[in-house]
Amino acid sequence: MPTVEVNIPDHIEMQIAQFVEQGEFVSQEEAVEQLLSAGIRAYKTSGPVDEDGSLEDEGMMGHDDEYVF
Repeated sequence: MPTVEVNIPDHIEMQIAQFVEQGEFVSQEEAVEQLLSAGIRAYKTSGPVDEDGSLEDEGMMGHDDEYVF
């Protein structure tokens, strides 16, 4: 599995740490992976939005099965 380094605001890191402390996730790594996956699934479901508020036709930058950075 590829490794990715990201910088996140302190309040997001604190929320992730709370999820781990509450037993929602085993580790911060698992929490980040699961939360990113959920966000990507939600994004794919709703798709990007045009300036007028309607959904764009191409979905995830023209890719149906993976997120492109």
